[in-house]
Amino acid sequence: MRDFHMPGRSAVMATNGLCATSHPLAAQAAVGILKQGGNAVDAAIAGAVILGLAEPQMTGIGGDCFALISPSGKASDVVAVNGSGRAAAGSSAEALRAQGHETIPLHSAHAVTIPGAMDAFCTMSEKWGKLGIADSLAPAIGYMEAGVPVSARVSWDWEKDAPTLQGHGRSHFLKNGALYQYGDIFALPGQAEVLRRVAAQGRDGFYTGEVMEDMLSVLSAMGGTHSAEDFASTQTTTGAPVSGHYKGQTLLEHPPNGQGIIAHLMLNILSHFDLASMEPFGAERIHIEAEAAKLAYDARDRFVADPAHMTRLDHLLSPETAKGLAALIDPNRAMPSARSASEAVHKDTIYITVVDKDRMTVSLIYSIFHGFGSGIASEKFGILLQNRGAGFSLEEGHPNMLAGGKRPMHTIIPAMLADGDRITMPFGVMGGQYQCCGHARVVTNMLDYGMDPQAALDAPRSFAEKGKLSLERGIGDDVRAALAAKGHEIETPETAIGGAQAIKIHENGVLEGASDPRKDGCAIGY
Repeated sequence: MRDFHMPGRSAVMATNGLCATSHPLAAQAAVGILKQGGNAVDAAIAGAVILGLAEPQMTGIGGDCFALISPSGKASDVVAVNGSGRAAAGSSAEALRAQGHETIPLHSAHAVTIPGAMDAFCTMSEKWGKLGIADSLAPAIGYMEAGVPVSARVSWDWEKDAPTLQGHGRSHFLKNGALYQYGDIFALPGQAEVLRRVAAQGRDGFYTGEVMEDMLSVLSAMGGTHSAEDFASTQTTTGAPVSGHYKGQTLLEHPPNGQGIIAHLMLNILSHFDLASMEPFGAERIHIEAEAAKLAYDARDRFVADPAHMTRLDHLLSPETAKGLAALIDPNRAMPSARSASEAVHKDTIYITVVDKDRMTVSLIYSIFHGFGSGIASEKFGILLQNRGAGFSLEEGHPNMLAGGKRPMHTIIPAMLADGDRITMPFGVMGGQYQCCGHARVVTNMLDYGMDPQAALDAPRSFAEKGKLSLERGIGDDVRAALAAKGHEIETPETAIGGAQAIKIHENGVLEGASDPRKDGCAIGY
């Protein structure tokens, strides 16, 4: 229970259905679909597509998504839905290296993989929805046409990310060349027309015909190798989640090409330390988590790739791998290089979760990667294209090396916790690279420190990345000093670290929604 003398947010409690996401209009629309007779899949699609307008710097129909769906609320029937697109068939790491590139240029056509989200939404609706894709898209069509007010966090992000926008991206996502400001009405009427076509024609309304040609035209003009066949052949795949255990609970993550397996690796490393004996926001816990993250992310960068090209899945899940990595952590000293230390052991985004009255559970994450993605938008319909191709490596022989038809390593990861076979909490943590670490922190906040979901999301965060340890302002000066004494280079990030949403499903059927105050959203139930 939170301290009611202090600023904070109470959990939202409901019994029939609940949605938690990062914008109130999206959460409200999702609950409206539930009241209309739709299920959690119908509702999650409705809310997610609205977020492409309400938070355009984070996501949109030119992006990718991943989802975990439990049709009955049981862990044993969870399906992992991979709505990530592939590199154009003509993509070539060798060609980019020959041009002098060591990494894929973030804001070039080479970074644009074929958007996979719309095919995933249509697939999910057909396989698990009740109402059909037209009903799920109807709320978004209305909002795309009429517009929504720019909210506080979105306005802040817009100013920071707007320099990414180029060409038609500036026409559709700036107001006569100026930034959209807090309270301005932002609309995407071109995308409303796209959604109307998908509502009438299904996925072909997006991946063939005039909408596809609009995207292909701008990519071709910028030197992309994309083809009509690349768009037409886009296909969602499904499979089983990757499961692991921590403190008697089961964590379900989406398998590669997402990085969810690294959340398992982090928790397996952390299981070798008595976190519960440490102060929850003290230097000792933050240090151990930071060192575990360095080692786990080093493993990610070596091995995680398109599953058709990945050979070390069992290695990453092995208890022996985690044990070996945990042994490299010095409780008193930060390691300068995870890569050299671990040689012997290794041979911007939105999230929405919905639970309905029948306890169908959806955990869905949907993104264009960096702020405003590639910055490239189609001319007529204003479809902002992701830069997920930047997740590929150009290193010869790397399992994640760019090649035609491959899926890149993805940062976005939906998750669920389960107690036995009962799903107890769908959740997700936004924030690019932070997401694996964010999953581990939410889980340890709850299972090691007994926090309720809202407290677990509210709690201050830290993240070790690129040689520095970022600490949110909620972490005190004495802790900062202690971490610096252990050898960490401390910084305070400009942007709060990540954002998260969760729904706890109590044994008596009560739904408890939690929504991260770092975003503009909320949980809404009925």
